[in-house]
Parts: sequence; C-alpha cells; structure tokens
Amino acid sequence: MRKHVLRREQRLNAPLEDVFPFFADAGNLQRITPPEVGFQIDTPLPIEMRVGALIDYRLRLFGVPFRWRTEITEWDPPRGFVDEQVRGPYALWRHEHRFAPDPASDGGATIMIDEVHYALPLSPLGEIALPIVRRQLDRIFDFRAQAVPEMVKSKTPTRA
Repeated sequence: MRKHVLRREQRLNAPLEDVFPFFADAGNLQRITPPEVGFQIDTPLPIEMRVGALIDYRLRLFGVPFRWRTEITEWDPPRGFVDEQVRGPYALWRHEHRFAPDPASDGGATIMIDEVHYALPLSPLGEIALPIVRRQLDRIFDFRAQAVPEMVKSKTPTRA
C-alpha cells in the first residue's frame, strides 16, 4: 500500500477560541465541502465530538455515490483532533486537524493545519487514479480555504 500526504496550512483572522468550536461542530463539514460532492451527514446532529465518536456520511466522487464512516481517534481541544476512515473509498484515510494561536497576532489569529495521510484502494493498480484523486482533494481543500475564513469570522451557526 503506497501512502500519500496532503498538507495545508492557513492563517485565519480569528482567535483560537472561535476557530476550534467551528471545526468541533461536525455540522459545519457540509458547509465547507464543495456542492458538487453532494456531501451529507447521516449521523443525527449535533454529534458529541470525542474519541470514539462515529460519523456517517454520503457523498459523490466523480459522480459515484458512496457511504463513508469516520471515527474520531484523537480529541485534544483546542489544539486539534484526528478522524480516521472506518469504512469508505480509501485503503487508508487519517485526517489530522491542528490549531495554534498565530504568535505574530497577539492572539487574534489562528494557524490551522490539515494533514491527510491516505492510500488508494486496489494497490498497486489503484495508483493509476492518483492524479485524479489528488486533483479532487486539492479542489475540496481549495474550496475550504475560501469558505472557512468568512464563516469563522462571522461565527455563522451550523443551522439557521
């Protein structure tokens, strides 16, 4: 199984005490995912985020619908958390979410780091799809990079 890493770092103009709760609310995940992915959370909201919490989703990748289940395997508020795929399209999916006050901002900004370790199924044949999968993951994380700053800044609630 060949492992890959996607890493993104972003400075958010909001203090850690505003940023972490936004990401700790699983309901916000749908809001920061591109609409064409058709992302829906099947687990009833609100979800108590903690080690062992299971979250079920439905989405479409390249037009193909599938179900995905992740488990929160690390929970360290407000510094971060980790979700790992239990069932889904990848042979491996481990998404680390890390947050820290931006030392240059005197507490008014947060550095957010996403690091995803993943492996494609059907190795080694599945590696043929790597350029397409990488492009889709970049698209999803590019969308998030645009959507998150305004949502965190406005403290927009998950449900209207």
